[in-house]
Amino acid sequence: MRILIVGGKGTIGQAVVEKLKDAHELILAGRTSGDVQVDLTSVDSIEAMFKKVGHVDAIVNASGAAKFQLVEEMTPEDNLVAVQSKLLGQINLALIGQKYLRHDGSITLTTGIMKDDPIPGGASAAMANGGVAAFVKSAAIDFTHGIRINCVSPNVLVESYDNYQDSFKGFVPVPAERVAMAYVKSVEGKQTGQEYQVY
Repeated sequence: MRILIVGGKGTIGQAVVEKLKDAHELILAGRTSGDVQVDLTSVDSIEAMFKKVGHVDAIVNASGAAKFQLVEEMTPEDNLVAVQSKLLGQINLALIGQKYLRHDGSITLTTGIMKDDPIPGGASAAMANGGVAAFVKSAAIDFTHGIRINCVSPNVLVESYDNYQDSFKGFVPVPAERVAMAYVKSVEGKQTGQEYQVY
């Protein structure tokens, strides 16, 4: 398969690449790195990326920004970071990307544990995660040309726990390799409309 991986240079993205690289042709996309650049907050940038890349068998997104801030201190502008990147960015990737997917292709987006197990300052990210999960569940029944869509909801990672442990008190981090297997299941499997929770 020819697979586009947005965020392929990130911690999760690299683990996904490691699992898929031997069996598939991978195209990595990122804001400043990879084979092609893309800004998920820009519809024009997403369109330009797909015009450059062409048709693919699978689209994987392992990226998305959010501002972590207590609600009592959050402004609408702060919340827009997650809305424009993690929520609309991923949904726009799916809406535009479907035109570049081959028959029986798949889309895999990323949510996160915070929508199910809240952390301080995580409300904006949780909102975006919940929106993406709801979109995936509902969009799955609309595709009529064999396209599948799923999302992966990772816990905090072992690899980055040292940086985030103050926010994730009492959480049991999971290895990126285990999270990557959920993306493999989405890409190579047959299910659709799923949120694979790796908690």
